Amino acid sequence: MAAGGNKEDLKLLGSPVSPFAIRARMALVVKGVSYEYIEQDLFNKSELLRRSNPVHRKVPVLIHNGRPICESLIIVQYVDEALAGTAAKAILPADPYDRAIARFCAAYIDNKGDHGEERLQKVNQSAAKMKLLEQDGFTKCSNGKAFFRGDSIGYLDLALGSFLFWFKTLRQIFGVEIIDPGNTPILAAWAGHFMETMVAKKVAPEGDRMVEHFKKVYGAVASAL
Repeated sequence: MAAGGNKEDLKLLGSPVSPFAIRARMALVVKGVSYEYIEQDLFNKSELLRRSNPVHRKVPVLIHNGRPICESLIIVQYVDEALAGTAAKAILPADPYDRAIARFCAAYIDNKGDHGEERLQKVNQSAAKMKLLEQDGFTKCSNGKAFFRGDSIGYLDLALGSFLFWFKTLRQIFGVEIIDPGNTPILAAWAGHFMETMVAKKVAPEGDRMVEHFKKVYGAVASAL
């Protein structure tokens, strides 16, 4: 659950092993919005999930007063614009140009970054992309401060920060370092700062749930071969 004074009917369908669902939860935490969290079994999807997201049948889905909103980046923008909560600070930049740049970089993270098991073989490419993100994203946006947003967590921090638990799992199982301190020291420092924030700690998966999920996924793939 998230703390806050919102009295509207707000539900989030998610999973602790989904970086995209973690992203949506982070946005709700940042905005201080109260909501009902309904965890989904990704191997046995509920009727509510199927009905709420009939196209992809994936988490996350935010249901606001009975109306579903799908796709994590869209949910983050919706939460920022429609749900005031107890936090006064916006997630997205106020300036239209800065907002456009933030959206572009977030799309780059989702479409180009290595954050899924199907891209595990492309670690070297991912390292190069993280380097580019450090140089053209973080360095320009942060102005030498701790987060993409500067002094506080913003849109791009949520976009990339939601994958840090997944990156940790890849490191645990395969020894793969997506954000390598040797390759991207500034981004590695940002990741360290981000993981110590209340936003990250509130949504952190319990124990080894991501490791267990990863092994279950690979077990299912291996058995189908």
